Amino acid sequence: MHHLSINRRLIIPTAAALAIAFAMPATAQDVTVQVQKNGDAFEVRAEFRVPATVTESWEVLTDYDNMEKIVSNVDASRIQNRNGNTFEVAQKSHVKAGLLSVSLDSVRQVTLTPPKEIKSTLLKGNLKSSDFTTRVFEEGTQTRVTAEGTFVPTALGAATISVDSVVNSTRQQYKELRDEILRRKNGQPPPPCILAKNCQQSSG
Repeated sequence: MHHLSINRRLIIPTAAALAIAFAMPATAQDVTVQVQKNGDAFEVRAEFRVPATVTESWEVLTDYDNMEKIVSNVDASRIQNRNGNTFEVAQKSHVKAGLLSVSLDSVRQVTLTPPKEIKSTLLKGNLKSSDFTTRVFEEGTQTRVTAEGTFVPTALGAATISVDSVVNSTRQQYKELRDEILRRKNGQPPPPCILAKNCQQSSG
């Protein structure tokens, strides 16, 4: 999950100019995101709370066969090579780089510990490496979801990814997951822009 998003993102500062970006202070509806650039690696942490059960949240977070109907930058997503709670997820997605839209392919190994933890490791794709862990916590009438991990872009990707772009795309991805949890809880369909892949990205 883990997703991205991942999604889920590029000027590389020097080590002396380490770039750190934080989201705005959280409200109950916000997704908080912290991103730190450390050498070639981007270290990401995201968190949100949603007024839904752990089961309702888990079902959305692990619905990889329908992720293109949940996250606007995912164009195709399928589970393959399943062995119990470990399987591969093949995804096609896209990211915005200025006026350009860049297509990305990836295959990730996902291991589930229901309904508490999702571990995701890149097997092949447009990044050098990517490892993320998503955890789900019951907190009274709400569920808290955290995701943390590190990814390293290729040299070509590093030319178009910035800390700000990672913050914005990560916030957008987890906002859309949170929104889908609430839609399913209330029996509502996904918005047309998700299916049309033209949702406006959140700016902060």
